Amino acid sequence: MSKSKEAGAAKGILIYLAQQNRPYSVVDIFNNYGKEFGKTAVQKACESLAEEGKIREKVYGKQKVYVADQSQFPDVNDEKLKAMDLTISKLTDDLQNEQTEMKKLESELKVLNSSITTKEAQNQIEELTREIETMTDKLNTLKEGRVLISPQEKEKVYKNRVKYVKEWRKRKRISTDIVSAVLEGYPKTKKQLLEEIGIETDEDYNVKPPEV
Repeated sequence: MSKSKEAGAAKGILIYLAQQNRPYSVVDIFNNYGKEFGKTAVQKACESLAEEGKIREKVYGKQKVYVADQSQFPDVNDEKLKAMDLTISKLTDDLQNEQTEMKKLESELKVLNSSITTKEAQNQIEELTREIETMTDKLNTLKEGRVLISPQEKEKVYKNRVKYVKEWRKRKRISTDIVSAVLEGYPKTKKQLLEEIGIETDEDYNVKPPEV
């Protein structure tokens, strides 16, 4: 690093520590302020400033911290400290009140953002109105007993019914024949056989194939 950059790092750190007026380690100073200079440059600048007496170095075990020379700051009497404490307390209360108000406004904004716009509401009303009209017309048609399907559709439904009823009777007959064949060598009753193999019959549900 050039001499001018080293001097710039030292000057910047000296100003930074004076402004913050609290102890910092080299890592703290580097992370908060000195990344443009590099960690090694920050460490050298801190050591150099401490040797020159421009800042103070405190050692806590293996940890070193640096703080501004307190002699450069004017003495503060108890009255001023109390006044500063009161000011800090008031500012803290004000901050908490502002944060509470901000959360309230953020909550209200969230509700407003999730609400539909007037235009969207009008579109929904129009869509629902059309649906109501359609359903009303359909209801009136049903009440009047008007035919709602064409003869072709009605014929298709009837043919499908005949087909499915025939298939029902066919499968019932096949199942009955299989059960009868099994019963020839089964030592128990038909009811016991059906319960054992888990077969449910039409009679169990009181139904039977309709006439076609």
